[in-house]
Amino acid sequence: MSIVTVVAQRTLNNEGITLAYRDEGSGPAVVLLHGWPDTGAVFDEVAERFVASGYRVVVPDLRGCGKSDKPEATEQYAMAALVSDVVAIVRDASDQPVHLVGHDWGANLAWATSAFVPSIVRSLSVLSVGHPTSFRSAGLAQQIKSWYTLLFWHEGLGEAFLRKNDYEAMRVWLQHPNVASVIDELERDGQMSAHLRWYRANLPPQAFVSDPPVLPPITVPVLGIWSTLDVALSEEQMVNSATYCDAGFTYRRLEGLGHWSLLEDPELVARTLLEFIEAASQ
Repeated sequence: MSIVTVVAQRTLNNEGITLAYRDEGSGPAVVLLHGWPDTGAVFDEVAERFVASGYRVVVPDLRGCGKSDKPEATEQYAMAALVSDVVAIVRDASDQPVHLVGHDWGANLAWATSAFVPSIVRSLSVLSVGHPTSFRSAGLAQQIKSWYTLLFWHEGLGEAFLRKNDYEAMRVWLQHPNVASVIDELERDGQMSAHLRWYRANLPPQAFVSDPPVLPPITVPVLGIWSTLDVALSEEQMVNSATYCDAGFTYRRLEGLGHWSLLEDPELVARTLLEFIEAASQ
């Protein structure tokens, strides 16, 4: 007997911004937040495994990305606005706290949401990006890995760098597993600049010399996943995230995988997430 899973495409309006999300499966709700340069599609294979394990998955295209609105003002991508989007999505999709999962910028956003609106979060799982204070405190090694953010901050320069020599940076440096489809998406509806506004609104050059941010402590259980071949994030910034997690921090190190571990080995990533979420639900 086959099981038919209903996939709903939903939209909501948050303070004039239309946000699109995919809603699939039934059971405890898990919200999956993508990062740059992706849309919610980056979680497709992980989401399938959650649904098969008895969870409901909510996968948005975040502000500026995919099917969601793409405001042109940089200030509309400030972290407070992005957190507001997550709160609106969670409250639209569920009347209970959710298991929040984020990758890349989605991880940063998941940290901020869990810090400032813990009432909507049951557990937090982050891939690649550690706690914002830990990230900004990780020293020169992390700053060297973050060199590209200085380019991305400059309007026009970041776009030109990414497009140079047939997207050489994305093909050779970033080595995104789905690079062709990602490039196609970025060149649709002004998404190249919309995506980069996340950097321009939240990670200015001054961040390289200013004090790290201070957030309320994280009061839900946290899982941090870091991969040994990640070109953009150091292990230190993830491991030291434990300092800011009052309800416990579980660390998982994935050997031989890069920044897009969720695409490189979705089975391992989904299993690691599920084991943590099931334990955190006890």
